[in-house]
Amino acid sequence: MKRVAIDTNVLISLVTDRNREQQEQAARLFDAALHSQLTIICHQHVITEFVYVLNKVYNQEPRAINAMLRDLMATPGVEVAHELDHQRLLDIWPASCDEYGDAVLLAYCKGRRDVALATFDRKLLGHARALGVKVHG
Repeated sequence: MKRVAIDTNVLISLVTDRNREQQEQAARLFDAALHSQLTIICHQHVITEFVYVLNKVYNQEPRAINAMLRDLMATPGVEVAHELDHQRLLDIWPASCDEYGDAVLLAYCKGRRDVALATFDRKLLGHARALGVKVHG
């Protein structure tokens, strides 16, 4: 089964109205996971960024964010990843990718032939392609 590691912006787009087209794309991705067409991988670092952005940028209350995370983690077809090759991360950041959070996701995906990266960030997509990370879509 196809496995897709999502960037923070996929989650943010799913739960906000910041970009209708991205929201629809994110919803299709989650719908595919619900129908066992793929597995969504949500790295712990993505969850941390998601909480920060919702709380500090979108002024969401921690209890509401907690409920969203509980729903996310209970969603069929969604897995939370914790592992990280720190040496690979340091090889990528800052030399190949100057954004630490993006480098974490790239380090997780790099070398995993069964995982593709889903993001709306064009710069991250460029880094992924340059590093040989599979890209979803």
